[in-house]
Amino acid sequence: MKELLLINDTKVNKISYYHILLLMASLPFDLFYSHIILISFALHTFIHLKKEKLRSLVSLKMLVLPSVLFITIIATIYTINIPAAFSEWTLRIPILVFPILFSLNELDLKKYRSNLLLAFSLICTVTVFFLFFIVLITIKYYHLPLKDIFAEGFTNHNFSGPIKIHASFFSLQLVIALVNLLIILMKGETSPLLKKLYVLSCLILVCGIIQLSSKSILLILFAVVNIVLPYYLLKGKKWRNFVLTGFAISSVIIAGVLSVPIFQERLVKLFREDLTTNKTVPRNSDSRIERWRVATERIKEKPIIGYGSGSEIGLLKDDFYNAKLYSSFLYGLNSHNQYISFALKSGIWGLLIYLLTLIYGFKEATKQRDVIFISFMLVIAFISVTENVLDVDKGVMFYSFFFSFFSFSNIENERVITRQPSPDDYLSTLATKPLPVTSY
Repeated sequence: MKELLLINDTKVNKISYYHILLLMASLPFDLFYSHIILISFALHTFIHLKKEKLRSLVSLKMLVLPSVLFITIIATIYTINIPAAFSEWTLRIPILVFPILFSLNELDLKKYRSNLLLAFSLICTVTVFFLFFIVLITIKYYHLPLKDIFAEGFTNHNFSGPIKIHASFFSLQLVIALVNLLIILMKGETSPLLKKLYVLSCLILVCGIIQLSSKSILLILFAVVNIVLPYYLLKGKKWRNFVLTGFAISSVIIAGVLSVPIFQERLVKLFREDLTTNKTVPRNSDSRIERWRVATERIKEKPIIGYGSGSEIGLLKDDFYNAKLYSSFLYGLNSHNQYISFALKSGIWGLLIYLLTLIYGFKEATKQRDVIFISFMLVIAFISVTENVLDVDKGVMFYSFFFSFFSFSNIENERVITRQPSPDDYLSTLATKPLPVTSY
């Protein structure tokens, strides 16, 4: 495990490595730490910048990865809310910064990718363990029964509350951490002791994801574990056995989770309510599909160019009130759908660019058969249906860091050249091969 902290490289590259490691470690926590580390990493990169590295900025990748920020900048030209538009610029700056830094920095991300991802997985595991520890301490302090660990006060946002992160956005990180550990275990290249550690870490991460009880994330996780992982990593009998075992274990876990009242309410009842427009059904908040309907009606008025960056919440606030969605009005909610959000603010052209960006990511990930990159793209594509993932700092940091990290740490630019060995190769090898020494 010491290779996670002690790497054999130049001093400059070591500092870059530790910056990235600290960035990944800070993702689950307060945005202050992530931003400070990012600023430090940027200063370090530009101080040691070599002129020839500037050529790497001219590429398709450098156009596609920051495209979301480019949409925001262009849609500011005709926005109806200038201050909110510039706030959106500030929020999305990391989407441009990370590709630039990974492109200009000398550190070989391909070389240290597995180290960094393993460190991130273990950090997420320790974080979830810490949150469960907080829950148990609280239960003990207030003399509550242990079964209350599954009560409303300790699940979803209340579970992630101590580290001040939205439950769904923390779940995104846990999925990446879990998938990475599962890939390591499936490859079977670890010692027995480390294997036990990784299995335990997987169990802790699964428990954390269940405790956070984000409906969309659980669906994504089920698809990734039971379809994506075996499809890309296994063949023949191993594939069949894994799929059958995976579905059996998943079914048992689902049955166990749904037997707990709080999870049954969140994952079944609230899911059903989110997909209904029946306002006679008693609920604590407005359903997502109602917010989507209101936002879609507004989009119909300006479908081509939209209303400009930063316009969403201001526009929808009055619309929510007129539609009697009073909870959404009072809390100033957005549409809770990233695709609708782009269509509302930047029209069809902005939505199309975002879709093309996702398609680019899927194409690169599948071309390299990069399972964890594919999992990341699935997570982003699905969470964009239920959340404005790019309108929250933790969502932007997750999207911008991992999209750039996976894009710059894959092997797309490496080409293996093979040729038939020639007689000259054989003679050269024979001539340089040391002769055996024998004794009589």
